[in-house]
Amino acid sequence: MRRTKVAAILKDTEYGKEVNIKGWVRTRRGNKFVNFIALNDGSSIHNLQIVADVSKFDESLIKRITTGSAISVVGTLSESAGGGQKVEVQANTIEILGDCNADEYPLQPKKHSLEFLREIAHLRFRTNTFGAITRVRHAMIFAVHKFFSEKGFYNIHTPIITASDAEGAGEMFRVTTMDVNNIPKTEEGKVDYSQDFFGKSTNLTVSGQLEGELAALAMSEIYTFGPTFRAENSNTARHLAEFWMIEPEMAFYDLNDNMDLAEEFTKYLLNYALENCSEDLEFLSNRQKEEEKNKKDEDRSMELIEKLKFVVDNDYVRLTYSEAIDILMNSKPHKKGKFQYPITGFGSDLQAEHERYLVEKHFKKPVILTDYPMSIKAFYMKQSEDGKTVRAMDVLFPQIGEIIGGSQREEDYNKLLERMRALDLPEEEMYWYLDTRRFGSVPHSGFGLGFERLMLFVTGMGNIRDVIPFPRTPKNAEF
Repeated sequence: MRRTKVAAILKDTEYGKEVNIKGWVRTRRGNKFVNFIALNDGSSIHNLQIVADVSKFDESLIKRITTGSAISVVGTLSESAGGGQKVEVQANTIEILGDCNADEYPLQPKKHSLEFLREIAHLRFRTNTFGAITRVRHAMIFAVHKFFSEKGFYNIHTPIITASDAEGAGEMFRVTTMDVNNIPKTEEGKVDYSQDFFGKSTNLTVSGQLEGELAALAMSEIYTFGPTFRAENSNTARHLAEFWMIEPEMAFYDLNDNMDLAEEFTKYLLNYALENCSEDLEFLSNRQKEEEKNKKDEDRSMELIEKLKFVVDNDYVRLTYSEAIDILMNSKPHKKGKFQYPITGFGSDLQAEHERYLVEKHFKKPVILTDYPMSIKAFYMKQSEDGKTVRAMDVLFPQIGEIIGGSQREEDYNKLLERMRALDLPEEEMYWYLDTRRFGSVPHSGFGLGFERLMLFVTGMGNIRDVIPFPRTPKNAEF
């Protein structure tokens, strides 16, 4: 008999029909006459109740139905007599697909800390919290591709192994096939990369942007959605060594077009979550409230669904970096020394606390900041006429700060080359990037959205390690 998923059964009202369900046991309770089994197969936040008349089954089989075991049930769909669910299944046959030793199984039916669950990330999918996060993550992945496909963008796979450093940050993971215990050296005593697999120094990519620009300057509008890597030795709730980036690049777009797309894109994603993940979002909202119930009112986060609607229902405020600095310099937190990172004027690198003040306290709306100082931004950003700023933009959300960073790209060959030389970037190795400015250059723009940063916002989780299945962080590459 063909299996039916729990999510479909929970919506079915064709009582009396026979169904087959397979899944993992969350709990079993009952008495000598009847047992109630909560079954889940990952398709829904809700469990399906299986009612087993003890007289129909061997005692030895009932004892094997433990938390964590996998079973197949054939039974009759019935209207539930108890509260909490509309339907249940009266079991006719039960088959044990996989036993689970209840004494050894780490996920007992009780509350577990997120720290503990990270240690058993191979099993945490079976919890309500991580089941919900996984379903929301899938929905957001689908929504990203749906949005860009409907707008006529082409998805481009950019290299994971690269010889360029798009950000100029230098914090990259090296890729080599050389024997680390016997590294070949040149006569000058330097590493001889000519003997390595690619014949040169290579790394894991920090961004697909530069290669994305190459495609956009022929295909007009493209996007990448792939893994990126940063070798930052940072053990915070906001950093991962491996994460996923969404990076659209658009020919013939100026900074205003770029901002319009970023606002439309983020609102689309949040609307999609609200429309398609309502049960999981409601669960995650209740989870967040439970986590924060002992906090002071001023320290509590905005309720999750309210927060998503806050972004969807408001136009994003747009202002320059200089205007933002003036607002921050005149703010009460600055004047009273409440900011952890003081604002010193033009050239200050804005921190999350400053970004959140602008969004949550000053404007009470999402914010897009533009025209940052050239000195704190990447080489490829279009230089403004003032000679001090670049046509950059950051999209700021409540509780999280920056969620998107982007810019209009510098299309002028001479200005780009001058900037690269000022930063001592290797122009010979970057010939291919400069060629796009030599052969039919056009104004173009793009941005990057860190997918896990988006997931933090959509799920209300407090640690980025909990919104990716297997987090990669300093000293941690388990599973």
